[in-house]
Amino acid sequence: MGKRLLGNSLSIFATRLTQSITTFALSAFIARVLGAYELGQYLLAFGYYFIFMSLASQGFKVLFTRELSRNPEKAPTYLVSGTLLQLLFSTIAYAVLVLVIYLLPYQDDTTLVCYVMGLTIFPFSLSNISESIFQAKEKMYLITATTVPIYILRLPLMIWAMQAGYGVMGLSLVIFLSEILILLFQWGLMLRSVIPCWRVDQAFIRQSVQSVRTFVAIEGVSVINARMQILILSVLGGEVIVGLYGAIMQLMQPFDILSTSLTVGVFPSMSKAVDLGFQRQQQLAEISIEMLLMVSLPLVTALIFFGRELLNLVYHRPDFGNAAVPLAIVSLGLIASSFIRPLSHLLVANRLERINMREVIVTTTLMGITGILLISQFQLMGAAVCVLLMRFISLGQYVYGVSFNLFSVRFWKILKRPLLITIQMTLVFWILENYVQEILRITIISTVIYFLLVGALAMFQAGGVRTIYAKLLHK
Repeated sequence: MGKRLLGNSLSIFATRLTQSITTFALSAFIARVLGAYELGQYLLAFGYYFIFMSLASQGFKVLFTRELSRNPEKAPTYLVSGTLLQLLFSTIAYAVLVLVIYLLPYQDDTTLVCYVMGLTIFPFSLSNISESIFQAKEKMYLITATTVPIYILRLPLMIWAMQAGYGVMGLSLVIFLSEILILLFQWGLMLRSVIPCWRVDQAFIRQSVQSVRTFVAIEGVSVINARMQILILSVLGGEVIVGLYGAIMQLMQPFDILSTSLTVGVFPSMSKAVDLGFQRQQQLAEISIEMLLMVSLPLVTALIFFGRELLNLVYHRPDFGNAAVPLAIVSLGLIASSFIRPLSHLLVANRLERINMREVIVTTTLMGITGILLISQFQLMGAAVCVLLMRFISLGQYVYGVSFNLFSVRFWKILKRPLLITIQMTLVFWILENYVQEILRITIISTVIYFLLVGALAMFQAGGVRTIYAKLLHK
């Protein structure tokens, strides 16, 4: 189980990491080549696409993955009838997207970019069927094999499109076509092991629509919660402020990809562990949270020390460097995120998704009210403070839900090793800040020291070098 969990997590991590790196690089190139306005335009269009794509498909993906993990023999039915459902929901989602963009007071060029980017809803949603089957069979490496090469190849194509003068519209078309390629490749691999049941199962469709409502509400409100700041900023501040805010959030992407990969990889095991009792579930949840905190706590400290230098390095524009304080504020929310994702998946595995739905409704409502008040007064700084507040409000709800329904969250057991690493890294950052000037050298040195410290801690927990060597010889 440990090897399978590690392999699945690494596969999803490789996919998400590649996606994160290419997205990060694309944002940096947009900022450098085109400017903050175009970066805001791209992020706004992508935000609307992501919201309506999530409404159309992410709820089905969670539901299908859970049910197929327990009933893999039903994959042919899910393949055909599930695809029909995704196509129907994608059509509705795109129609609503077009209507919303039409009614909002955006510039004509921004509106057109949103329309084109929104078309990506269709191929992405349909590929969720194949990815649900791969995840349920715990063959996440097939997802990696079909996405990573395309993510890598499309980046230079998009850079060329920008330099050739095609602007954000060219980027939107490249993303749409690349998702079609991913869909075709995944279906090609899937059809080698799953024979489609070419019959529309109406009972399956009715049952899926009834079962998915909670998941659609959870995923939909959750993604609106995540993207609401951009939407409010776009109306109250404009594309330039959206670009600055997006630049900050892009620096959060590596951790977001790591946390998503880990929780997606462990989710099938969590679902199966429901029948094994609370102790096994508690163990999986605590390990996942601790691993995320081992990354998030040192990362937050690094951004507090070197946030301005990192923004200047990545975006090469002075207006981006001025967002250092909002960056530090937003980064503190990563601590809460380390708990939120594993606990959220744990509740879904135990069929307690009503708690997730309650959390996203409460948090999104508060974020809408608080965001409008803070952003209208403090613009970018208000958005950063709002994000931080909502993360910890969300954390409180998940901890209460798990503690009341499953088991207590043992904070000290989870935190003690990540805190030890963070204290040591804080000393390293302080020394580097005073004696090293170049941010690239600081990044390389601190990364090497971090991995050495984590490796030393792991060896100590395992009993030292001799114990590990003896175990290897025994094997």
